[in-house]
Formats: sequence, C-alpha cells, structure tokens
Amino acid sequence: MKKNHVDRRAYPEAMVLDRWHAPDGWDHRRWTWNVPEPRKSCGSIIFQTGRGDIFEKYLETLHEWHRAGWNLTGFDWRGQSGSGRFLTDPTVGHIASFDPWIEDLAEFVRGWRAEMPGPHILAGHSMGGHLAMRYLIDHRPGLDGAILSAPMLRVVSQPLPKRLAAFIARQFARFGFADQHAWQENERPSLPGSSRQKLLTHDFERYSDEDWWLKRKPELKIGPPSWQWLVSAYASSAAMFAPDTFEKVTTPVLIVAALKDRLVDANAIKEAARRLPNAKLFMHDHAAHEVLRERDDMRDEFMAEVMRFLDERATQAA
Repeated sequence: MKKNHVDRRAYPEAMVLDRWHAPDGWDHRRWTWNVPEPRKSCGSIIFQTGRGDIFEKYLETLHEWHRAGWNLTGFDWRGQSGSGRFLTDPTVGHIASFDPWIEDLAEFVRGWRAEMPGPHILAGHSMGGHLAMRYLIDHRPGLDGAILSAPMLRVVSQPLPKRLAAFIARQFARFGFADQHAWQENERPSLPGSSRQKLLTHDFERYSDEDWWLKRKPELKIGPPSWQWLVSAYASSAAMFAPDTFEKVTTPVLIVAALKDRLVDANAIKEAARRLPNAKLFMHDHAAHEVLRERDDMRDEFMAEVMRFLDERATQAA
C-alpha cells in the first residue's frame, strides 16, 4: 500500500506555534495540532522530545497520529530549543536538576487534561522518555497510556562503570566546571554516512531533515551537555531505579527501542519493562537510536506497535 506523502520540512497548515508559561514565569515554546473537531477525536497526545532535540524532526510521526484522529501538543524543555537558555553560552545543554523539567511537565499535563478530550497519552523520546517516566513515578497521574521511544533511562557511561562515571561528573562540577561542556565533540548535524548519523538512524533523508530545519532556525541549536547536566542525569536515574518505583506505576506503558542503541542503556530499558506492572516492550535488533525516524522497513515495525497501542487505548476508552 502506497503511503500518504508527508512534507517533513513544512509545518502543517493547522498547527499553532505559540508560548506557554510555567508557574514561575519561564517562557516555553509550545506547539499544538488539533483535529478539526476535537470532541470527536480518538483522544489527545503530548509528545516530548529528547536532549537538544526539536519537535520538527518528528513531523512525519505527528502527521500519522493526527491522521488517525489524535489531538497533538508539546513544548520545548526549558533551557533548550525554543524555550531559552540557562547560560549566556547558548551552546551548552545545562540544567541544575531534572526536577524543574518534571514539574513543568506536570503543570503542562494538568492544564492539557482539563482542556482536551481523552484518552490522554504521554509520549516521549530519549531524555523526553526519561522525564515522562520520572513523571509517572513521582506523580502517578493515572494517564490512559504512555509511549516511550528509546528512553534514556540511564546514561551510557561505557567504557567506565556507572558509579565511577557519576563520581567523575560530580568532581568536575564541584571544582568549577559545572556549566562547561562535558565534552567537546561537535553534535551539530553532519553529513549523511557520518558517525553521528549512524548512531541516530539508517535513513539518510530523514537524518538530513534536522540540518534543514536548523539552518532555517539556528536559534534552536544546542551543543553537548554540561557537567552539571550529567550529574543531574545520574541522580535522576538513581531515583528512578530505586526500590518500589516502577512497581507503583499503573499507567499502561509501551516502550519501543533499539537493542543495540549506543546512546541509551538498553539493559536499563529491559529492567524498567520487567518492573512496570503494565508494560509492553518492543526492541529491534538492527535499529539505531531514533526509532521513529528510522529506515522504512524498521520504522514501519515501530509505528505498527505504536498505532496498535493507541488503538487499544481508544477502544478501551470508548
């Protein structure tokens, strides 16, 4: 069956880009794309991106969800993309703690649930998946479902042991490097076939979409994380994997991930899936990190799992 064409390099005509303010006044970029008659929709989805990410990269997936009848929205995390920066150097991906991100998400979800029809689904990719999972654990909101795409539940520390890597990060932060790049590797989009491209997706055209968008919106660019971001990530993962955390999450969760992902910890994903009371895990043997932007033969499998999960949530709510 021939797929409907999606222009991945243009905002949908009915999509609205505006601003959302957290209770402390922080100004976030927000996007919203509702179906023509929201009250007759299948339900509503929040989609949150990863570290240094932009939602524009996922327009193809958003088109498919919207076409299936879902209202869509999301916001850029404070300190990155279109939601400002914490430091005068805009290239540093900095955060003092993951807690403000989780509280921003909680506040955003509260307003969204009050305004939009259910079922209510929270979706997040990579760091967005981490924060979504922390939100489910900390707030237990009783959402109708959650979709985690290659979630960064633990930071990959190889070749160092996790405890040693976390200790080193704390020492760098302690001795005055907290707001400095943790590494100098260039994370800007590079040519198809590059090492960065191979970490993210096997699809050259989808990979190049990021470069296309960032050339037109350079203000959305961000570089490597700070040492304090690493400290915060290790601390948040430790809190997430403490005893009796996942076990209390009642929300149905679908996790789609890559078995050989080199950017997030696949074993952490497996452990979370085992501990969650109502979770399904789909892992692909050959996919790279950005599973929703993979080559068609792999992406089709991921999207089939996602659409099946969404259909189940809509059917149960009917």
